[in-house]
Amino acid sequence: MITLTTDFGLRSPYVGEMKVAMLRVNPEAKLVDVTHAVARHSVVEGSFVMEQVVKYSPPETIHVGVIDPGVGTSRRAVIIEGEQWLVVPDNGLSTLPLKRINARKAWKIDLERIKRFTGWRISSTFHGRDVFGPAGALIEKGVSPAEFASEIPLNSLVKLDLKPKREKGLWVLKVIYVDDFGNVILNLEDYERPKAVELPDFGLRIPYLETYGRVKPGELLALPGSHDYLEIAVNQGSAAEKLGLKVGDEVRVRLVQKS
Repeated sequence: MITLTTDFGLRSPYVGEMKVAMLRVNPEAKLVDVTHAVARHSVVEGSFVMEQVVKYSPPETIHVGVIDPGVGTSRRAVIIEGEQWLVVPDNGLSTLPLKRINARKAWKIDLERIKRFTGWRISSTFHGRDVFGPAGALIEKGVSPAEFASEIPLNSLVKLDLKPKREKGLWVLKVIYVDDFGNVILNLEDYERPKAVELPDFGLRIPYLETYGRVKPGELLALPGSHDYLEIAVNQGSAAEKLGLKVGDEVRVRLVQKS
């Protein structure tokens, strides 16, 4: 099984081009669309989305992710081998899914060598169709990455700075995703569940509850959400709009353990 996560959108033919190119390389490939609506160029958002899919995928699943603002530059196209596979640009997209796959090896894709398998030229602006998609299809077909890539050190992979930070009793967190409901997901997991959450920059103290319906429509709350990251939400509304937050913004948070 190969999952596909991109920022290509659905209006243009790019998704279809990538998929038929993959099927041309491997007609038996099983393709699963995760989303093609990652915000344009948002590597942080793409990394979060890929992590969630990795969590629930069976061993040997191949995850192809193409959020690639540096396409055609010196950034590497890489394969990461573990309990599952990641096929991504080396721009930090692998940061969050890497936590879940017990990575063993990493490979840099050789464009000239992969061209021998596809038989067509590689565009300088569409590596999803010409490099990442075919690489994923070849792996599912049983072709070793050594046939079209060179091994590189795992610790050389580009990583995003997505670790939560502490500052004078506060967490300094980053917005890593805003879903279609306007729920704001922050990069804090494995924390002690609080009674309330303070957002000092907004002058707010909001309850920490298990689900949205525990407050009135239009009211703010914090909760663990379905991904186990700290989430800020509005019941039947948009926390992102209410607080003016977007992916990449920093948010200072205090977890209040006493009522």
